[in-house]
Amino acid sequence: MAKSKKKIDTKAKSKLQPLKREVKRLRKELDAVGTAPASPGPTISPLAPAGGFPDLPVIAGAEFAAVAAGVRYNGRMDVMMARLAPGTAMAGVFTRSATRAAPVLDCEAKIGQPAGPRQGAAIVVNSGNANAFTGANGAEAVHAITTATAAAAGVPEGRVFTSSTGVIGEPLPHERITAVLGDLATNLSPLGLPQAARAIMTTDTFPKGSAATLDIDGQEVRIAGIAKGSGMIAPDMATMLVYIFTDAKVAQPVLQRMLSRLTDETFNCITVDGDTSTSDALLLAATGKAKAPEITDLRSTSGRAFAAALRGVMMDLAHQVVKDGEGATKFVEVAVTGAASKADAHKVAMAIANSPLVKTAIAGEDPNWGRVVMAVGKSGARADRDTLSIRFGDILVAENGWVAPGYCEEAGAAYMRQAELVIGVDLGLGTGTATAWTCDLTHRYIDINADYRS
Repeated sequence: MAKSKKKIDTKAKSKLQPLKREVKRLRKELDAVGTAPASPGPTISPLAPAGGFPDLPVIAGAEFAAVAAGVRYNGRMDVMMARLAPGTAMAGVFTRSATRAAPVLDCEAKIGQPAGPRQGAAIVVNSGNANAFTGANGAEAVHAITTATAAAAGVPEGRVFTSSTGVIGEPLPHERITAVLGDLATNLSPLGLPQAARAIMTTDTFPKGSAATLDIDGQEVRIAGIAKGSGMIAPDMATMLVYIFTDAKVAQPVLQRMLSRLTDETFNCITVDGDTSTSDALLLAATGKAKAPEITDLRSTSGRAFAAALRGVMMDLAHQVVKDGEGATKFVEVAVTGAASKADAHKVAMAIANSPLVKTAIAGEDPNWGRVVMAVGKSGARADRDTLSIRFGDILVAENGWVAPGYCEEAGAAYMRQAELVIGVDLGLGTGTATAWTCDLTHRYIDINADYRS
């Protein structure tokens, strides 16, 4: 009897195994199509701001809404709309990639075009699909979205700016976006910017926001911005997607010059993986609803004060993008001094920040300063072994073409265990300086990107 029962149990188990495998497969498919999270894993970056998403001030003349449209995943917000008051000045910078996405090309054509004082503006952004490398379908999708948005939001089609982020090379199901534009317009609110920040996320592990207030001639001026970005970050204008709003009144040409200059000091100095996106876009909207006088000159007291506050918001958002780098556990500042020129300093800073060997050493908490020497040498900038010095934080590691006499490997290793690091390089050749920000390169980066389209 016992033998018979044993045979039955074994036979039953053999039948159950294929069923278990099928259940496992179905669960995986369900996760992929219907319940995928905002990032490939539930873990928020250890470098995320300790206080969470910041309190953002209301920007007079700007309203926001977000909704789940099912562009790629079900059950998560993936489309946002911003409606901006008549008279809003719009400035923008975009990727210089040769394979720019259709929404980028459309925005480039519209930025700087004359706008009447009674013309409002709108921004619509979707995540999950980049609408890049999609041929004529891409332009048709943009046109469908901008014309439908113009009708829903009550603004001219020429003042509708769109962005898309996500998978490249798949047609954008734009009908899913146009179907929810009415709901977005109905639910617009001055308090909706935090929801908009979540709707533009792809592999981000946390939404990114920053704000500043300043006084201009006794009147308060407000700035608030949101960003998304985690991978494919080596900007050549800005980073992934960034939207900044202010109630300041700024002439459009002045706003554009200011944005372009500050981008070079902030977003163009960060890198996660050395890859520039097809979809990078940064839009800056100035509604002019503050009571402060108009800024017409970058050199004026008010112009300099506003630029300083705007730079702070942009720098904060840029740093948050790096701190949310895919798989990142370390935030790294690369400070270069003593270069023959500023351009050379930037070359060296970015060569170090982009080096996979440097970044993996940082991930392994290995004070391998030889990899920094390598990156300096390959940068293309003028360098001299015998005038070069390297520091990890305040620790002098190398100088005069050799390891520093007082350097202790144990001290270097202890420093590398910190979450935020500074690598200092002085070339000893001139007065050129530059700073770049990067993160480490871990196996988690591979896990995320090996599975991105799944």
